[in-house]
Amino acid sequence: MQTIQIKKDNNIQRHTMRKNLIISALLILSSSYTVMAQEKETDEKQDENIGTQVVNVVKPYTPTISDANKIQEKPSLNDSITTAKKTINYNIFSVPVASTFTPAKGKATGLQKAVKERLYNSYLSLGLGNYNSAKLDFYTSHDFSRDESLDVMLNHHSSQGGIDNVVLDDKFYNTSLEAYYRQRDRYMSWGVNGGFKHQIYNWYGIPQGVYSETQINSIDEKQSYYTGFVGANMDFVDSYFTGGEIYYRRFWDGFSSGENRAVLKPKFQFPVGEELLSLDVEVDYVGGNFDRQYANTDEINYSNIFGGVTPSIQILTDRLAINLGASVYYNQDLENSDGDVFFYPEVDVSYDIVEEYVAAYGGIKGDLKQNSYYEYAQENPYVSPTINMMPTDQKYNGFAGLKGRFLPNVGYNIKGSYIKENNKYLYRSNSYNTGSDSGIVNDEGYAFGNSFEVVYDDVTTISVFGEINVDLTRDFTLGINGQFSDYSTDDEAEAWNLPTIKGSLFGNYSKGKWSAGVNAFYIGERKDYINSPNLLPSEGPIVRNLDGYFDLNANIGYDITEQWSAFIKANNITGSQYDRLVNYPVQGFQILAGAAYKFDL
Repeated sequence: MQTIQIKKDNNIQRHTMRKNLIISALLILSSSYTVMAQEKETDEKQDENIGTQVVNVVKPYTPTISDANKIQEKPSLNDSITTAKKTINYNIFSVPVASTFTPAKGKATGLQKAVKERLYNSYLSLGLGNYNSAKLDFYTSHDFSRDESLDVMLNHHSSQGGIDNVVLDDKFYNTSLEAYYRQRDRYMSWGVNGGFKHQIYNWYGIPQGVYSETQINSIDEKQSYYTGFVGANMDFVDSYFTGGEIYYRRFWDGFSSGENRAVLKPKFQFPVGEELLSLDVEVDYVGGNFDRQYANTDEINYSNIFGGVTPSIQILTDRLAINLGASVYYNQDLENSDGDVFFYPEVDVSYDIVEEYVAAYGGIKGDLKQNSYYEYAQENPYVSPTINMMPTDQKYNGFAGLKGRFLPNVGYNIKGSYIKENNKYLYRSNSYNTGSDSGIVNDEGYAFGNSFEVVYDDVTTISVFGEINVDLTRDFTLGINGQFSDYSTDDEAEAWNLPTIKGSLFGNYSKGKWSAGVNAFYIGERKDYINSPNLLPSEGPIVRNLDGYFDLNANIGYDITEQWSAFIKANNITGSQYDRLVNYPVQGFQILAGAAYKFDL
């Protein structure tokens, strides 16, 4: 029985292995076999029946889901109205038809490309006109590489004069040469420039009927101005030092006058939270001398320097832009050893009420302005070389206005301002100087009531300005502007030679090979100070009213070829010989015609 049982057990073992019994069941069976073997060895001599044992192995239930099969049986229909389909036989008869239609191969339509205009690096223009006038303009630009270039400009404008009823020489001459070199790198760009300018003017504005022919013939009315300058500028990317400029100019004239001007303007920018703080620094020096004063031979020397800083921060939102800042300057009069400190506001605000159509803006600013002989001579070439020099202290300039568009092609700007300036410069006629009190006679060419001095006064100005610009088409634009000003002075009787009303009208047209332009301006009444030799001492100086004047100018040009063009310019078309300054009539109707040529150099 044991043998049978072992075989039976072996069969059970093989059966359980084939069925992948769990590991725990195998361990239990192995343990029971070991016990059975030990009992066989110890009780081998005993004739004992161990009995029959049955092992039942139960496999855990594993549920399964059988695949679902779609019922393929077609349902039967039992419809009394269903009828059998009729059999239809089709026959096609091909009949040839004559046709003249021939399909064409499709062709894609492309955009018409505009002819690319060739650009030349050089330009030369020459024009000649009445009053023996000549105008020359030359410009060339050479690129040494993608990031390196040199520009050269030459300009000349002159006239031999010929104004009616003018007894002195009234010709003028103005020639300038300038060069500019620039280079761009990855993190910075810089440039240097320099130039020279020569100007000739004549003090031809003597009062009529005052001087004898002998006196007139003795007048040397010529004045020459010379200017030489050099400068440099630089801009940096990703740097606290964002750039700056430096400038030096030497200016002198034909009466031994000379002036030096040096300006340094570095700029910095620092992050402050999410905003940027800008810091502008300025150092400005001017110094020079005049050979004599107007009434005596004492030399005039001047030397002035100031330095200032202007920190500002800009705040931008969707519609609001605010620039908040302030300036502080220290000014030193080196000639008189006198210094002073000045503070100025720097506030700008702009708000879009209706985007692109209505924007309100306003602010209040101030500035310390360095005056110079060069700037006076460029603005009024008939000043005498006997000027006292001092800076202008603009205490504040408060302004507010509206700007935007009435229509998409019509823009406007309206502004009102209130300005307070100390030591504002004014041009006033020089008196005829006999030097009777001092025994000194000034017989220079500017001492016959035909030159202007510079006086300074504290002036308050209230002004209203407005302008409208219209783009009628892409080729035709128009614009008009006007300004009304009211002046209040402290010491001077009037704000000399400042107009209360001024305005201008301009238009430009360009179509194909034709171009044209018109420019008209109006300057209102002004006042000047007259002290001529035919006035009695009891009468003293008088105030003279200068009438307002209107000046109309036009030009037209035509491109003959790609490189050649012709032009005509007409100035003072109305032919009015108005006085721009006291005793200084202008040339009447002027016309100048010429040609221009573009080329590569």
